[in-house]
Amino acid sequence: MIFSEKDQAFMRMAMREAAKAFDSDECPIGAVVTLNNQVIGKGFNQTILLKDPTAHAEMIAITAAANAVGAERLNECSIYVTLEPCIMCSGAIIHSRIDTLFFSTFDPKTGACGSLYNVVQDDRLNHTVKVFSGLYEQESKLLLQEFFRSKRNKNTLN
Repeated sequence: MIFSEKDQAFMRMAMREAAKAFDSDECPIGAVVTLNNQVIGKGFNQTILLKDPTAHAEMIAITAAANAVGAERLNECSIYVTLEPCIMCSGAIIHSRIDTLFFSTFDPKTGACGSLYNVVQDDRLNHTVKVFSGLYEQESKLLLQEFFRSKRNKNTLN
């Protein structure tokens, strides 16, 4: 698939959010929510910083977007995420009624948008999401690999 320039720009913003997570020693995942080609929410993983297992990039971005529009529904919104969302984040994407999901790379261990499960496109649910993957896939993989390599090196030194 060929992604539009706007989609590429929004995923680059999500990659910058992932870099913030990396710099904070958090798993480097970033997310951006858009409405009418405007960013209305963004976030990066902060589970360690906030001591909150729900502080995933997607959850923070969705909360920010809901606050920006003043509603719990994010109809006609898109979310750009640097890693395939997990079950929790997929549920939040569905419940917020986000229309379209773009993610960089699949997560074979916890992914719920095509890897282990495909929650966001389960037509038994009351809302399904359009899904596109592969946008900045290599860049996202490299950042994740660098993060986990540095974690392994730290553990070896201790």
